Amino acid sequence: MEKELVCRGIPVVAQPELKLNYKGETLKQIYRPDLICFESIIVELKALSNLSGEHKAQVLNYLKTSGMKIGLLVNFGSYPKATVERIIL
Repeated sequence: MEKELVCRGIPVVAQPELKLNYKGETLKQIYRPDLICFESIIVELKALSNLSGEHKAQVLNYLKTSGMKIGLLVNFGSYPKATVERIIL
């Protein structure tokens, strides 16, 4: 996916570290979304027959941590084509 986005001229960073803070203190735990496009859109990739609420919650956590507002949950495991769910914080 990263290569295709780059070929199309879309600026993308693969698996960047998102550091977590709690009450001003940086935690050891980090989040790694699959992709960040245009420095403002988190893209999480899945290949599952069904997505659950946990997958949407994962994207929401990434958005809250990063301060970004838009996330895309892309599932390549659905038939007959991929599904994309836009999540806005």
